[in-house]
Amino acid sequence: MKPFTKSETKITAIIFLVTFLVTFFNIRIALRRSRDSQRRSDISAITDALNSFHEDYGFFPPSENGKIKICKNDNYNDVIESMAGDKIFDRNKFFEGLRGCNWGKDSFEDVFNNSSVYLKTIPVDPRESLGLNYLYMSDMDYFQVYTAMEGGSSEDTYNKGVVGRNLACGEKICSFGKSYIDIPLNISIEDYRKQLEEKRQKDLGK
Repeated sequence: MKPFTKSETKITAIIFLVTFLVTFFNIRIALRRSRDSQRRSDISAITDALNSFHEDYGFFPPSENGKIKICKNDNYNDVIESMAGDKIFDRNKFFEGLRGCNWGKDSFEDVFNNSSVYLKTIPVDPRESLGLNYLYMSDMDYFQVYTAMEGGSSEDTYNKGVVGRNLACGEKICSFGKSYIDIPLNISIEDYRKQLEEKRQKDLGK
């Protein structure tokens, strides 16, 4: 078999290099899209769990440091005992016995009824090890839950309005989210309430 000439060897090496780079690039894109797909799935699962909780109790768990505050704290039993004689359920006092659930570790359970589990394990961002987190915001009447997609502005999941809020989903800016009854994701819940009140006042003035 005739050995390759120097020029043929160079051409072969270039072909292998180009093939490797193209393959490597395509694999990276596929992995990134897979992670973003997982994020969409996680946000949907969290949204469904929150809506199920709301159907049962008429409110959403509050947020604490971007987490869902529905996991029992060390003082939970003490708080429950202190409420035993109360004639009216004090929701704010009750939540003093709860803490923000850890993404990827804690379950989203019905603390009133341990037999009900809304999420066996609350999802965690696929790249938590690199500092990415989901973000939960709630005033107990409404909620917004966000994630940072890796795809950038060229992807369908990119929400310019969300990015404009400059919310931190860990080390990245949030770019995708879901909310209760599709309230706007590009404004805060507080601002949304103000808009509702302004509309109500305007309607009353007609």
